[in-house]
Amino acid sequence: MADHLEASVTLPSDPASVSAARTYVLGTLAEWGLPADTEVAETIRLIVSELTTNAVQHTFGQSPTFTVGIELDRDEHLRIGVTDSHPRFPKRLPAAVQQDNGRGMVIIRWLTAECGGKLRVRPTREGGKTVSIELPWTVPAEPVTAAGQQEP
Repeated sequence: MADHLEASVTLPSDPASVSAARTYVLGTLAEWGLPADTEVAETIRLIVSELTTNAVQHTFGQSPTFTVGIELDRDEHLRIGVTDSHPRFPKRLPAAVQQDNGRGMVIIRWLTAECGGKLRVRPTREGGKTVSIELPWTVPAEPVTAAGQQEP
């Protein structure tokens, strides 16, 4: 595989774009060698869902689009970032706050840490932000079935 692969897609800040972003990321990763039926792919699907949902819901109409970027370096590090043009950074809610929503960053942080990765939030030159994750790139030798057993 190449030393460095990149892909990105820009989508409207609309709830329907969350599904489109998941499909794009998982399709790209499948082309790069990560089967869709793995636990890692499922974790990435959930992380992308949370990242893009945040970009749609928490920019308050001030970011008409968001961009999902994917990078793979030397078959070792996978980075996925969502960039929007809203300047406000995500806020960490106190653990005691009981709400039906607002837990996206907690979920992203936990899933990323469980995979041995890290979460970053950085400003863009244009005044927005990129929320990204970096994970170790590991592709299973054989697909894993729904029961968690490797296929022969």
